[in-house]
Amino acid sequence: VSFAMEKGQSLALVGPNGAGKSTILKLLAKITNPTTGKVEVNGQLSALIELGAGFHPDLTGRENIYLNGTILGLTYKDIHKKYDEIVAFSEIEEFIDTPVKRYSSGMAVRLGFAVASCIEPQILLVDEVLAVGDAAFQAKCRDSLIKLRKEGRTLLFVSHSSEDVLRICDRAIWLDKGRMIVEGDARTVIAAYEAELAAASVDAVSK
Repeated sequence: VSFAMEKGQSLALVGPNGAGKSTILKLLAKITNPTTGKVEVNGQLSALIELGAGFHPDLTGRENIYLNGTILGLTYKDIHKKYDEIVAFSEIEEFIDTPVKRYSSGMAVRLGFAVASCIEPQILLVDEVLAVGDAAFQAKCRDSLIKLRKEGRTLLFVSHSSEDVLRICDRAIWLDKGRMIVEGDARTVIAAYEAELAAASVDAVSK
């Protein structure tokens, strides 16, 4: 798989489970090293790949906000300026001084998304987090991603929701078993992918 993204682009990775979507995000975030080839990332990157990824379970939500910000290269002063906005976005102020290990998965992703989006990185990687939480919070996350895109941030988005892809992304890549099937305009790629899913479903029924 080989692709490039320009500054300010929004790109979706779509495909079935096991296609390699999350692996690509982990390679870009340097969580995993490639066995062959190379990965180049230019700019400050924030990743929301797994629920609570990057959080220390024994630290409170408040402490993890500052820890995550520091890992991203921000100063204490920079993080402090964004602190109230992060907590307000997460909507878990009542539990901000509770250790993260006591958070539900929904609370963890609320805080994780709030940190990742409010710190306003140059590049944001997002993996299926819009599938967690209630409908109101999902809508809030979508609006935040659209806002970041309009501000010229670079966004790489993994989702099984065609609707979210079309709302948020300009381009898309369809992956299957680690191979790139189609790359191009998001609507074109989604149409091709959904046609393949429909054909496979009909074939399965006929058998």
